[in-house]
Amino acid sequence: MSSKSRKKSGFLVQGGLLAAASLIVRFIGMIYRIPMSNILGEQGNGIYGLAFEIYDIVLIISTYSMPLALSKIISTQNANHQYRNMGKTFKLASVFAFVSGGFFALLLFFGADFIESLYPKYPGVSIPLRVLAPTIFIVGFLGVIRGFFQGKRTMMPTAISQIIEQVINAFVSVYAAGSFLHAHADSRLQSAWGAAGGTLGTCLGALSGLLFMIFIYLIYRPVKIRKERKDTHCKTLPTKDIYLILFATILPIIVSQTVYQISGIIDYYIFGQIMGVRGVSGELVSSYVGVYSSKYRLLCSVPIAISTAMASAMMPSAAASFAEGRLDKVKDKISSAVKFNMIIGFPCAVGLGVLGQAIIQLLFPKSDYVFGGHLMLAGFVAVIFYALSNVTSGALQSIDRMKTPVIHSAISLLAHIVIVTALLKFTNVGIYALVIGNVTFPLGVFLLNFYALKKYIGYKQEIIKTILTPMSASLWMAIVVFLLYWGLGFVLPSNLIRTVLSVTAGIFVYFVLFFFLRGISKEELYEMPMGVRIYKVARVLRLME
Repeated sequence: MSSKSRKKSGFLVQGGLLAAASLIVRFIGMIYRIPMSNILGEQGNGIYGLAFEIYDIVLIISTYSMPLALSKIISTQNANHQYRNMGKTFKLASVFAFVSGGFFALLLFFGADFIESLYPKYPGVSIPLRVLAPTIFIVGFLGVIRGFFQGKRTMMPTAISQIIEQVINAFVSVYAAGSFLHAHADSRLQSAWGAAGGTLGTCLGALSGLLFMIFIYLIYRPVKIRKERKDTHCKTLPTKDIYLILFATILPIIVSQTVYQISGIIDYYIFGQIMGVRGVSGELVSSYVGVYSSKYRLLCSVPIAISTAMASAMMPSAAASFAEGRLDKVKDKISSAVKFNMIIGFPCAVGLGVLGQAIIQLLFPKSDYVFGGHLMLAGFVAVIFYALSNVTSGALQSIDRMKTPVIHSAISLLAHIVIVTALLKFTNVGIYALVIGNVTFPLGVFLLNFYALKKYIGYKQEIIKTILTPMSASLWMAIVVFLLYWGLGFVLPSNLIRTVLSVTAGIFVYFVLFFFLRGISKEELYEMPMGVRIYKVARVLRLME
Protein backbone atom coordinates (compact mmCIF):
# COMPACT_ATOMS: atom_id res chain seq x y z
CA MET A 1 0.00 0.00 0.00
CA SER A 2 1.34 3.42 -0.97
CA SER A 3 2.05 6.16 1.54
CA LYS A 4 -0.92 8.12 0.22
CA SER A 5 -3.19 5.11 0.62
CA ARG A 6 -1.94 4.43 4.13
CA LYS A 7 -2.68 8.01 5.18
CA LYS A 8 -6.10 7.92 3.58
CA SER A 9 -6.80 4.54 5.16
CA GLY A 10 -5.63 5.81 8.53
CA PHE A 11 -8.02 8.75 8.31
CA LEU A 12 -10.94 6.49 7.39
CA VAL A 13 -10.08 3.96 10.08
CA GLN A 14 -9.93 6.71 12.72
CA GLY A 15 -13.14 8.17 11.36
CA GLY A 16 -14.71 4.73 11.29
CA LEU A 17 -13.62 4.14 14.87
CA LEU A 18 -15.23 7.37 16.03
CA ALA A 19 -18.29 6.64 13.89
CA ALA A 20 -18.60 3.16 15.40
CA ALA A 21 -18.35 4.61 18.90
CA SER A 22 -20.94 7.25 18.00
CA LEU A 23 -23.28 4.54 16.73
CA ILE A 24 -22.82 2.55 19.93
CA VAL A 25 -23.48 5.70 21.93
CA ARG A 26 -26.59 6.50 19.88
CA PHE A 27 -27.78 2.91 20.17
CA ILE A 28 -27.37 2.96 23.95
CA GLY A 29 -29.10 6.33 23.98
CA MET A 30 -31.99 4.95 21.97
CA ILE A 31 -32.28 1.87 24.18
CA TYR A 32 -32.38 3.75 27.48
CA ARG A 33 -34.79 6.31 26.03
CA ILE A 34 -37.31 3.50 25.56
CA PRO A 35 -38.02 2.89 29.29
CA MET A 36 -37.40 6.55 30.10
CA SER A 37 -39.82 7.71 27.42
CA ASN A 38 -42.44 5.32 28.72
CA ILE A 39 -41.83 6.56 32.28
CA LEU A 40 -42.05 10.26 31.41
CA GLY A 41 -45.02 10.16 29.05
CA GLU A 42 -45.45 12.47 26.07
CA GLN A 43 -45.73 15.67 28.16
CA GLY A 44 -42.59 14.82 30.13
CA ASN A 45 -40.79 13.98 26.90
CA GLY A 46 -41.77 17.36 25.47
CA ILE A 47 -40.32 19.19 28.49
CA TYR A 48 -37.22 16.96 28.39
CA GLY A 49 -36.76 17.69 24.67
CA LEU A 50 -37.04 21.46 25.10
CA ALA A 51 -34.67 21.44 28.10
CA PHE A 52 -32.04 19.64 26.02
CA GLU A 53 -32.46 21.98 23.07
CA ILE A 54 -31.78 24.96 25.38
CA TYR A 55 -28.93 23.15 27.13
CA ASP A 56 -27.36 22.28 23.76
CA ILE A 57 -27.45 25.94 22.71
CA VAL A 58 -25.72 27.10 25.91
CA LEU A 59 -23.24 24.24 25.63
CA ILE A 60 -22.34 25.14 22.05
CA ILE A 61 -21.87 28.81 22.91
CA SER A 62 -19.67 27.97 25.89
CA THR A 63 -17.47 24.94 25.26
CA TYR A 64 -18.99 22.40 22.84
CA SER A 65 -16.89 23.61 19.91
CA MET A 66 -13.65 22.99 21.82
CA PRO A 67 -12.87 19.43 20.59
CA LEU A 68 -13.31 20.35 16.92
CA ALA A 69 -11.50 23.69 17.14
CA LEU A 70 -8.65 22.45 19.34
CA SER A 71 -8.15 19.35 17.20
CA LYS A 72 -7.64 21.58 14.15
CA ILE A 73 -5.07 23.77 15.92
CA ILE A 74 -3.22 20.86 17.55
CA SER A 75 -3.17 18.94 14.25
CA THR A 76 -1.47 21.83 12.45
CA GLN A 77 1.06 22.32 15.28
CA ASN A 78 1.73 18.59 15.46
CA ALA A 79 2.34 18.41 11.70
CA ASN A 80 4.98 21.15 12.12
CA HIS A 81 6.47 19.49 15.26
CA GLN A 82 5.61 22.52 17.43
CA TYR A 83 5.34 20.53 20.66
CA ARG A 84 5.90 23.47 23.01
CA ASN A 85 3.15 25.43 21.31
CA MET A 86 0.92 22.35 21.53
CA GLY A 87 1.46 22.22 25.29
CA LYS A 88 0.83 25.92 25.73
CA THR A 89 -2.29 25.78 23.56
CA PHE A 90 -3.61 22.92 25.68
CA LYS A 91 -3.08 24.89 28.91
CA LEU A 92 -4.69 28.06 27.57
CA ALA A 93 -7.64 26.07 26.20
CA SER A 94 -8.12 24.59 29.69
CA VAL A 95 -8.23 28.09 31.19
CA PHE A 96 -10.75 29.14 28.56
CA ALA A 97 -12.91 26.09 29.35
CA PHE A 98 -12.79 26.88 33.07
CA VAL A 99 -13.88 30.50 32.62
CA SER A 100 -16.40 29.99 29.83
CA GLY A 101 -17.87 26.77 31.20
CA GLY A 102 -18.21 28.20 34.70
CA PHE A 103 -19.81 31.42 33.51
CA PHE A 104 -22.43 29.77 31.31
CA ALA A 105 -23.17 27.06 33.88
CA LEU A 106 -24.04 29.78 36.41
CA LEU A 107 -25.96 31.71 33.75
CA LEU A 108 -28.14 28.70 32.93
CA PHE A 109 -28.71 27.83 36.59
CA PHE A 110 -29.81 31.29 37.68
CA GLY A 111 -31.53 32.15 34.39
CA ALA A 112 -33.70 29.01 34.26
CA ASP A 113 -36.82 30.79 35.53
CA PHE A 114 -36.51 33.53 32.92
CA ILE A 115 -36.15 30.91 30.17
CA GLU A 116 -39.27 29.13 31.43
CA SER A 117 -41.20 32.40 31.22
CA LEU A 118 -40.48 32.45 27.48
CA TYR A 119 -42.03 29.00 27.05
CA PRO A 120 -45.33 29.02 29.00
CA LYS A 121 -46.51 25.92 27.13
CA TYR A 122 -43.73 23.89 28.82
CA PRO A 123 -44.41 24.29 32.59
CA GLY A 124 -41.51 23.41 34.89
CA VAL A 125 -38.78 23.34 32.24
CA SER A 126 -36.57 25.36 34.62
CA ILE A 127 -36.18 22.27 36.85
CA PRO A 128 -34.30 20.05 34.33
CA LEU A 129 -32.35 23.12 33.15
CA ARG A 130 -30.90 23.61 36.65
CA VAL A 131 -29.93 19.95 36.81
CA LEU A 132 -28.17 20.27 33.44
CA ALA A 133 -26.27 23.46 34.35
CA PRO A 134 -23.21 21.83 36.03
CA THR A 135 -22.78 19.60 32.98
CA ILE A 136 -21.65 22.61 30.94
CA PHE A 137 -18.70 23.15 33.26
CA ILE A 138 -17.75 19.45 33.14
CA VAL A 139 -18.07 19.14 29.36
CA GLY A 140 -15.71 22.10 28.90
CA PHE A 141 -12.73 20.24 30.36
CA LEU A 142 -13.83 17.01 28.70
CA GLY A 143 -13.78 18.74 25.32
CA VAL A 144 -10.27 20.11 25.83
CA ILE A 145 -8.75 16.68 26.47
CA ARG A 146 -10.73 15.07 23.66
CA GLY A 147 -9.69 17.80 21.24
CA PHE A 148 -6.04 17.35 22.21
CA PHE A 149 -6.02 13.64 21.38
CA GLN A 150 -8.13 14.09 18.24
CA GLY A 151 -5.62 16.68 17.05
CA LYS A 152 -2.95 14.01 17.39
CA ARG A 153 -5.17 11.87 15.13
CA THR A 154 -6.01 9.23 17.70
CA MET A 155 -9.73 8.79 18.25
CA MET A 156 -9.58 5.84 20.64
CA PRO A 157 -9.65 7.87 23.92
CA THR A 158 -12.62 9.91 22.68
CA ALA A 159 -14.43 6.79 21.47
CA ILE A 160 -14.01 4.89 24.75
CA SER A 161 -14.89 7.90 26.89
CA GLN A 162 -18.07 8.47 24.87
CA ILE A 163 -19.19 4.89 25.48
CA ILE A 164 -18.42 5.09 29.23
CA GLU A 165 -20.24 8.41 29.41
CA GLN A 166 -23.34 7.03 27.72
CA VAL A 167 -23.48 3.81 29.77
CA ILE A 168 -23.49 5.81 33.03
CA ASN A 169 -25.95 8.23 31.50
CA ALA A 170 -28.33 5.41 30.57
CA PHE A 171 -28.50 3.75 33.98
CA VAL A 172 -28.75 6.97 35.98
CA SER A 173 -31.30 8.61 33.66
CA VAL A 174 -33.79 5.75 33.78
CA TYR A 175 -33.45 5.24 37.54
CA ALA A 176 -33.57 8.95 38.37
CA ALA A 177 -36.53 9.65 36.05
CA GLY A 178 -38.64 7.05 37.83
CA SER A 179 -37.43 8.08 41.27
CA PHE A 180 -38.10 11.78 40.73
CA LEU A 181 -41.56 11.08 39.34
CA HIS A 182 -42.41 8.92 42.36
CA ALA A 183 -41.02 11.47 44.81
CA HIS A 184 -43.10 14.30 43.28
CA ALA A 185 -46.25 12.32 42.54
CA ASP A 186 -48.46 15.00 44.13
CA SER A 187 -46.84 17.94 42.35
CA ARG A 188 -48.46 19.68 39.39
CA LEU A 189 -44.95 19.76 37.91
CA GLN A 190 -44.48 16.01 38.19
CA SER A 191 -43.62 15.68 34.46
CA ALA A 192 -40.93 18.37 34.81
CA TRP A 193 -39.40 16.59 37.81
CA GLY A 194 -39.34 13.36 35.83
CA ALA A 195 -37.55 15.15 33.00
CA ALA A 196 -35.07 16.52 35.54
CA GLY A 197 -34.33 12.98 36.68
CA GLY A 198 -33.62 12.05 33.07
CA THR A 199 -31.14 14.92 32.74
CA LEU A 200 -29.25 13.90 35.90
CA GLY A 201 -27.74 11.00 33.95
CA THR A 202 -26.27 13.45 31.44
CA CYS A 203 -24.38 15.24 34.19
CA LEU A 204 -22.99 12.12 35.88
CA GLY A 205 -22.22 10.51 32.52
CA ALA A 206 -20.13 13.53 31.46
CA LEU A 207 -18.32 13.40 34.81
CA SER A 208 -17.42 9.74 34.30
CA GLY A 209 -16.15 10.50 30.77
CA LEU A 210 -14.01 13.33 32.13
CA LEU A 211 -12.45 11.12 34.82
CA PHE A 212 -11.51 8.54 32.16
CA MET A 213 -9.95 11.18 29.88
CA ILE A 214 -7.97 12.63 32.81
CA PHE A 215 -6.65 9.13 33.50
CA ILE A 216 -5.56 8.72 29.84
CA TYR A 217 -3.96 12.17 29.81
CA LEU A 218 -1.96 11.45 32.97
CA ILE A 219 -0.58 8.30 31.32
CA TYR A 220 0.43 10.25 28.21
CA ARG A 221 1.69 13.33 30.08
CA PRO A 222 5.34 12.13 30.53
CA VAL A 223 5.60 11.61 26.75
CA LYS A 224 4.12 15.06 26.17
CA ILE A 225 6.60 16.71 28.56
CA ARG A 226 9.54 14.86 27.00
CA LYS A 227 8.60 16.06 23.50
CA GLU A 228 8.20 19.63 24.71
CA ARG A 229 11.68 19.60 26.31
CA LYS A 230 13.27 18.35 23.08
CA ASP A 231 11.51 21.05 21.05
CA THR A 232 14.24 23.70 21.05
CA HIS A 233 14.04 24.85 17.42
CA CYS A 234 10.48 26.18 17.57
CA LYS A 235 9.73 29.61 18.98
CA THR A 236 6.96 29.58 21.56
CA LEU A 237 4.04 31.75 20.54
CA PRO A 238 2.95 34.55 22.90
CA THR A 239 -0.16 33.90 24.98
CA LYS A 240 -2.02 36.63 23.13
CA ASP A 241 -1.32 35.05 19.74
CA ILE A 242 -2.47 31.61 20.87
CA TYR A 243 -5.69 33.05 22.26
CA LEU A 244 -6.25 34.91 18.99
CA ILE A 245 -5.79 31.65 17.05
CA LEU A 246 -8.04 29.83 19.50
CA PHE A 247 -10.80 32.43 19.31
CA ALA A 248 -10.49 32.75 15.54
CA THR A 249 -11.02 29.00 15.26
CA ILE A 250 -13.66 28.62 17.96
CA LEU A 251 -15.96 31.54 17.15
CA PRO A 252 -16.97 30.48 13.61
CA ILE A 253 -17.61 26.93 14.83
CA ILE A 254 -19.67 28.27 17.75
CA VAL A 255 -21.77 30.46 15.50
CA SER A 256 -22.18 27.71 12.89
CA GLN A 257 -23.20 25.07 15.44
CA THR A 258 -25.42 27.55 17.27
CA VAL A 259 -27.31 28.32 14.09
CA TYR A 260 -27.72 24.58 13.52
CA GLN A 261 -29.01 23.98 17.04
CA ILE A 262 -31.07 27.12 17.44
CA SER A 263 -33.41 25.98 14.69
CA GLY A 264 -34.90 23.50 17.16
CA ILE A 265 -35.41 26.15 19.84
CA ILE A 266 -37.04 28.46 17.32
CA ASP A 267 -39.24 25.62 16.06
CA TYR A 268 -40.53 24.82 19.54
CA TYR A 269 -41.16 28.50 20.28
CA ILE A 270 -42.97 29.20 16.99
CA PHE A 271 -44.97 25.98 17.28
CA GLY A 272 -46.01 26.73 20.85
CA GLN A 273 -46.98 30.33 20.08
CA ILE A 274 -48.97 29.69 16.90
CA MET A 275 -50.68 26.56 18.25
CA GLY A 276 -51.55 28.54 21.39
CA VAL A 277 -53.22 31.22 19.27
CA ARG A 278 -55.17 28.45 17.55
CA GLY A 279 -56.43 27.25 20.91
CA VAL A 280 -54.25 24.16 21.36
CA SER A 281 -53.51 23.44 25.04
CA GLY A 282 -50.01 23.43 26.50
CA GLU A 283 -50.29 19.74 27.36
CA LEU A 284 -51.13 18.85 23.75
CA VAL A 285 -48.29 21.06 22.43
CA SER A 286 -45.84 19.29 24.76
CA SER A 287 -47.20 15.90 23.63
CA TYR A 288 -46.73 16.72 19.93
CA VAL A 289 -43.21 17.96 20.58
CA GLY A 290 -42.58 14.86 22.71
CA VAL A 291 -43.33 12.53 19.79
CA TYR A 292 -41.33 14.71 17.40
CA SER A 293 -38.25 14.96 19.65
CA SER A 294 -38.21 11.56 21.38
CA LYS A 295 -39.22 9.44 18.38
CA TYR A 296 -38.56 11.12 15.04
CA ARG A 297 -35.45 13.15 15.89
CA LEU A 298 -34.06 10.45 18.18
CA LEU A 299 -34.14 7.79 15.47
CA CYS A 300 -32.78 10.16 12.83
CA SER A 301 -29.87 11.08 15.12
CA VAL A 302 -28.49 7.52 15.05
CA PRO A 303 -27.24 7.49 11.41
CA ILE A 304 -26.51 11.25 11.54
CA ALA A 305 -23.96 10.44 14.27
CA ILE A 306 -21.82 8.79 11.58
CA SER A 307 -21.54 11.99 9.55
CA THR A 308 -20.71 14.00 12.65
CA ALA A 309 -17.96 11.55 13.57
CA MET A 310 -16.54 11.46 10.04
CA ALA A 311 -16.51 15.27 9.89
CA SER A 312 -14.67 15.39 13.25
CA ALA A 313 -12.14 12.82 12.07
CA MET A 314 -11.65 14.43 8.67
CA MET A 315 -11.06 17.97 9.92
CA PRO A 316 -7.61 17.62 11.55
CA SER A 317 -6.35 15.36 8.75
CA ALA A 318 -7.64 17.62 5.96
CA ALA A 319 -6.38 20.72 7.79
CA ALA A 320 -2.88 19.23 7.96
CA SER A 321 -2.97 18.44 4.21
CA PHE A 322 -4.21 21.96 3.47
CA ALA A 323 -1.38 23.44 5.56
CA GLU A 324 1.06 21.43 3.42
CA GLY A 325 -0.53 22.85 0.25
CA ARG A 326 -1.76 19.43 -0.92
CA LEU A 327 -5.21 20.22 -2.29
CA ASP A 328 -5.32 16.83 -3.99
CA LYS A 329 -5.18 15.15 -0.58
CA VAL A 330 -7.82 17.50 0.80
CA LYS A 331 -10.19 16.67 -2.06
CA ASP A 332 -9.45 12.98 -1.64
CA LYS A 333 -10.34 13.06 2.05
CA ILE A 334 -13.56 15.00 1.41
CA SER A 335 -14.58 12.56 -1.33
CA SER A 336 -13.89 9.55 0.89
CA ALA A 337 -15.86 11.01 3.78
CA VAL A 338 -18.85 11.84 1.57
CA LYS A 339 -18.84 8.39 -0.04
CA PHE A 340 -18.58 6.59 3.29
CA ASN A 341 -21.50 8.64 4.59
CA MET A 342 -23.71 7.94 1.59
CA ILE A 343 -23.00 4.20 1.70
CA ILE A 344 -24.36 4.19 5.25
CA GLY A 345 -26.78 7.12 5.10
CA PHE A 346 -29.00 6.05 2.19
CA PRO A 347 -30.01 2.59 3.48
CA CYS A 348 -30.47 3.93 7.03
CA ALA A 349 -32.68 6.79 5.86
CA VAL A 350 -34.80 4.68 3.50
CA GLY A 351 -35.06 1.90 6.08
CA LEU A 352 -36.35 4.37 8.68
CA GLY A 353 -38.91 5.65 6.18
CA VAL A 354 -40.24 2.20 5.35
CA LEU A 355 -40.07 0.62 8.82
CA GLY A 356 -40.37 3.76 10.95
CA GLN A 357 -43.74 2.85 12.42
CA ALA A 358 -42.70 -0.73 13.11
CA ILE A 359 -39.46 0.37 14.79
CA ILE A 360 -41.22 2.97 16.95
CA GLN A 361 -43.87 0.40 17.92
CA LEU A 362 -41.08 -2.00 18.86
CA LEU A 363 -39.10 0.53 20.87
CA PHE A 364 -41.94 2.63 22.31
CA PRO A 365 -44.99 0.34 22.53
CA LYS A 366 -46.89 2.69 24.87
CA SER A 367 -46.51 5.71 22.58
CA ASP A 368 -48.53 6.81 19.57
CA TYR A 369 -46.35 4.80 17.18
CA VAL A 370 -48.69 5.36 14.22
CA PHE A 371 -48.24 9.13 14.52
CA GLY A 372 -44.51 8.70 15.05
CA GLY A 373 -44.31 6.47 11.97
CA HIS A 374 -46.03 9.12 9.86
CA LEU A 375 -43.51 11.73 11.03
CA MET A 376 -40.66 9.40 10.09
CA LEU A 377 -42.11 8.69 6.64
CA ALA A 378 -42.51 12.42 6.03
CA GLY A 379 -38.96 13.36 7.03
CA PHE A 380 -36.59 10.38 6.68
CA VAL A 381 -34.67 12.11 3.86
CA ALA A 382 -33.33 14.60 6.43
CA VAL A 383 -30.79 11.93 7.43
CA ILE A 384 -29.11 12.18 4.04
CA PHE A 385 -29.08 15.97 3.94
CA TYR A 386 -27.70 16.27 7.48
CA ALA A 387 -24.94 13.82 6.59
CA LEU A 388 -23.98 15.90 3.54
CA SER A 389 -24.21 19.24 5.36
CA ASN A 390 -22.11 18.01 8.30
CA VAL A 391 -19.30 16.66 6.12
CA THR A 392 -19.19 19.66 3.79
CA SER A 393 -19.19 22.09 6.74
CA GLY A 394 -16.24 20.22 8.25
CA ALA A 395 -14.50 20.31 4.87
CA LEU A 396 -14.85 24.10 4.60
CA GLN A 397 -13.57 24.61 8.14
CA SER A 398 -10.55 22.41 7.39
CA ILE A 399 -9.51 24.69 4.49
CA ASP A 400 -9.69 27.79 6.73
CA ARG A 401 -13.06 28.93 5.40
CA MET A 402 -14.38 29.10 8.95
CA LYS A 403 -16.98 31.82 8.31
CA THR A 404 -18.47 30.21 5.21
CA PRO A 405 -20.53 27.46 6.93
CA VAL A 406 -21.74 30.10 9.42
CA ILE A 407 -23.09 32.30 6.64
CA HIS A 408 -24.67 29.33 4.90
CA SER A 409 -26.30 28.13 8.11
CA ALA A 410 -27.67 31.61 8.81
CA ILE A 411 -29.16 31.87 5.31
CA SER A 412 -30.73 28.42 5.63
CA LEU A 413 -32.06 29.28 9.09
CA LEU A 414 -33.83 32.39 7.81
CA ALA A 415 -35.42 30.35 5.03
CA HIS A 416 -36.30 27.68 7.59
CA ILE A 417 -38.10 30.17 9.86
CA VAL A 418 -40.12 31.55 6.94
CA ILE A 419 -41.11 28.05 5.78
CA VAL A 420 -42.10 26.74 9.22
CA THR A 421 -43.99 29.91 10.18
CA ALA A 422 -45.89 29.98 6.88
CA LEU A 423 -46.84 26.32 7.15
CA LEU A 424 -48.08 26.71 10.72
CA LYS A 425 -50.04 29.91 10.09
CA PHE A 426 -51.59 29.20 6.69
CA THR A 427 -51.98 25.41 6.63
CA ASN A 428 -53.17 22.67 8.95
CA VAL A 429 -50.07 20.49 8.79
CA GLY A 430 -49.31 21.10 12.48
CA ILE A 431 -46.21 19.33 13.78
CA TYR A 432 -45.40 18.19 10.23
CA ALA A 433 -44.24 21.77 9.61
CA LEU A 434 -41.29 21.07 11.92
CA VAL A 435 -40.52 17.86 10.01
CA ILE A 436 -40.53 19.73 6.68
CA GLY A 437 -38.28 22.39 8.17
CA ASN A 438 -35.98 19.66 9.48
CA VAL A 439 -35.52 18.53 5.86
CA THR A 440 -35.15 21.90 4.13
CA PHE A 441 -32.67 23.35 6.62
CA PRO A 442 -29.78 20.87 6.07
CA LEU A 443 -30.58 20.74 2.35
CA GLY A 444 -29.96 24.47 2.07
CA VAL A 445 -26.73 24.26 4.05
CA PHE A 446 -25.43 21.40 1.91
CA LEU A 447 -26.17 23.10 -1.42
CA LEU A 448 -24.45 26.31 -0.36
CA ASN A 449 -21.47 24.39 1.10
CA PHE A 450 -21.04 22.33 -2.04
CA TYR A 451 -21.01 25.45 -4.22
CA ALA A 452 -18.37 27.00 -1.94
CA LEU A 453 -16.12 23.91 -2.09
CA LYS A 454 -16.31 23.99 -5.87
CA LYS A 455 -15.48 27.70 -5.87
CA TYR A 456 -12.55 27.65 -3.41
CA ILE A 457 -10.75 24.37 -4.19
CA GLY A 458 -12.40 23.20 -7.40
CA TYR A 459 -14.01 20.23 -5.68
CA LYS A 460 -16.25 18.07 -7.87
CA GLN A 461 -18.39 15.31 -6.41
CA GLU A 462 -18.44 11.95 -8.14
CA ILE A 463 -22.15 11.18 -8.59
CA ILE A 464 -22.71 7.66 -9.93
CA LYS A 465 -20.93 5.53 -7.32
CA THR A 466 -21.27 8.00 -4.45
CA ILE A 467 -24.94 8.96 -4.83
CA LEU A 468 -26.83 6.98 -7.49
CA THR A 469 -25.52 3.52 -6.63
CA PRO A 470 -26.34 3.52 -2.89
CA MET A 471 -29.65 5.27 -3.65
CA SER A 472 -30.64 2.62 -6.22
CA ALA A 473 -29.65 -0.24 -3.93
CA SER A 474 -31.59 1.39 -1.07
CA LEU A 475 -34.77 1.82 -3.12
CA TRP A 476 -34.78 -1.84 -4.17
CA MET A 477 -34.05 -2.76 -0.57
CA ALA A 478 -37.07 -0.69 0.52
CA ILE A 479 -39.37 -2.60 -1.84
CA VAL A 480 -38.17 -5.95 -0.53
CA VAL A 481 -38.41 -4.85 3.11
CA PHE A 482 -41.92 -3.43 2.68
CA LEU A 483 -43.25 -6.52 0.91
CA LEU A 484 -41.61 -8.85 3.41
CA TYR A 485 -42.93 -6.99 6.47
CA TRP A 486 -46.41 -6.72 4.93
CA GLY A 487 -46.43 -10.39 3.82
CA LEU A 488 -45.24 -11.70 7.18
CA GLY A 489 -48.20 -9.96 8.76
CA PHE A 490 -50.49 -12.69 7.39
CA VAL A 491 -48.64 -15.45 9.25
CA LEU A 492 -46.76 -13.73 12.10
CA PRO A 493 -48.65 -11.40 14.44
CA SER A 494 -45.46 -10.48 16.31
CA ASN A 495 -44.16 -7.04 15.31
CA LEU A 496 -40.79 -7.92 16.90
CA ILE A 497 -40.19 -10.96 14.68
CA ARG A 498 -41.46 -9.24 11.54
CA THR A 499 -39.27 -6.18 12.16
CA VAL A 500 -36.12 -8.16 12.96
CA LEU A 501 -36.55 -10.41 9.92
CA SER A 502 -37.26 -7.45 7.65
CA VAL A 503 -34.25 -5.45 8.88
CA THR A 504 -31.98 -8.50 8.50
CA ALA A 505 -33.26 -9.13 4.98
CA GLY A 506 -32.85 -5.44 4.14
CA ILE A 507 -29.20 -5.42 5.20
CA PHE A 508 -28.48 -8.51 3.08
CA VAL A 509 -30.34 -7.18 0.02
CA TYR A 510 -28.60 -3.81 0.19
CA PHE A 511 -25.20 -5.45 0.61
CA VAL A 512 -25.72 -7.72 -2.42
CA LEU A 513 -27.18 -5.02 -4.65
CA PHE A 514 -24.56 -2.43 -3.76
CA PHE A 515 -21.73 -4.76 -4.76
CA PHE A 516 -23.66 -6.05 -7.78
CA LEU A 517 -23.92 -2.45 -9.01
CA ARG A 518 -20.15 -2.05 -8.55
CA GLY A 519 -20.57 0.70 -5.99
CA ILE A 520 -17.04 0.30 -4.65
CA SER A 521 -13.72 -1.07 -5.82
CA LYS A 522 -11.45 -3.48 -3.98
CA GLU A 523 -8.92 -0.72 -3.33
CA GLU A 524 -11.57 1.63 -1.93
CA LEU A 525 -13.02 -1.12 0.23
CA TYR A 526 -9.60 -1.92 1.68
CA GLU A 527 -9.23 1.68 2.81
CA MET A 528 -12.49 1.68 4.76
CA PRO A 529 -13.05 0.40 8.31
CA MET A 530 -13.32 -3.42 8.36
CA GLY A 531 -12.84 -3.31 4.59
CA VAL A 532 -10.75 -6.49 4.40
CA ARG A 533 -13.39 -8.52 6.24
CA ILE A 534 -16.20 -7.11 4.09
CA TYR A 535 -14.18 -7.95 0.97
CA LYS A 536 -13.78 -11.57 2.10
CA VAL A 537 -17.54 -11.89 2.60
CA ALA A 538 -18.17 -10.32 -0.82
CA ARG A 539 -15.78 -12.81 -2.41
CA VAL A 540 -17.51 -15.75 -0.77
CA LEU A 541 -20.81 -14.49 -2.21
CA ARG A 542 -19.06 -13.99 -5.58
CA LEU A 543 -19.87 -10.29 -5.58
CA MET A 544 -16.24 -9.22 -6.05
CA GLU A 545 -13.27 -10.83 -7.71
